[in-house]
Amino acid sequence: MAKVLVTGGTGFLGAHCVIQLLAAGHEVRATVRDLRREDALRAMLRQGGAGNGANNVALFAADLTADAGWKQAVTDCDYVLHVASPFPGRVPKDENELIRPARDGALRVLRAARDANVRRVVLTSSFAAIGYGKARAGTFTETDWTDPHDPTIQPYQKSKTLAERAAWAFMRDEGGSLELAVIDPTGILGPVLGPDLSTSIHLIKRMLEGSTPGCPDLWFGIVDVRDAADLHVRAMTNPSAAGERFLATAGHFMSVAQMAQTLRDHLGHAARAVSTRQLPNWLLRAAALFDPEVRSLLPELGKRKDATAAKAQRLLGWNPRPPEEAIIATATSLAELNLLKFC
Repeated sequence: MAKVLVTGGTGFLGAHCVIQLLAAGHEVRATVRDLRREDALRAMLRQGGAGNGANNVALFAADLTADAGWKQAVTDCDYVLHVASPFPGRVPKDENELIRPARDGALRVLRAARDANVRRVVLTSSFAAIGYGKARAGTFTETDWTDPHDPTIQPYQKSKTLAERAAWAFMRDEGGSLELAVIDPTGILGPVLGPDLSTSIHLIKRMLEGSTPGCPDLWFGIVDVRDAADLHVRAMTNPSAAGERFLATAGHFMSVAQMAQTLRDHLGHAARAVSTRQLPNWLLRAAALFDPEVRSLLPELGKRKDATAAKAQRLLGWNPRPPEEAIIATATSLAELNLLKFC
């Protein structure tokens, strides 16, 4: 088995990657920004079924914004899963708060991996790097790119696009014998492992708690976190993955109203606070005059997007769960961990 480093081990996807690598028998390391998060990470791994394997993960302190720690973290590793990247719940005042750690962090990891003779890095990018900008609708594939200069895109979408572009440019100009594969997930849902929730989970949490007055006309792709982690592990060793990017999404995109209805249909009384009322676009445009978070949604209102994961299924044999299963697993885990606060 291989020695693998997972960056961002305390993150939602990062922790699930560690769990699957342990289950496959690999020797696993993880980076965290603060080693005081060690107990929290090991608790997440045990919650996800890692058992005693949670104690065998070696932790290294490393930050995306600094060089310190990366050389030590990658030394003697065969593979790196670079999952860590900022994904805040609010739009920052300065877009560089996201762009610098995403882009510069990816380059730090790639340089350290190249210098340590790592075989392959699997980089977690995002559908944010594929399907956003003016008049961007329809079905997207790995050949599509978000235009980072489009004034309608948000800082997170710009950061992921610039980071992935920088990674491919590095490989072309400086990569040496290092290999790169990139995973571009849509919205990641699925079993929550602890109270530190990812941004994508908060949408389901707010629905269940009744803190959303209705459903804006927005459409999202969904992938279960267990399937996203599985795709990372497949891309790590499969020869067909070298030099490729893979969309990670399950089924067709869903509207927020369809997601809400899925909760109502499958959870019964537990979804009693979920609203399925469609919010009119004019109401959101009015609210956007006073709320910058609502304002950030306006360019996407009514855009019925879709994407296909046919490439990952064809080349890597990937077979994701239906998106409804990911939604239900998210809600169930939030309830089981007592993380819901009803209005």
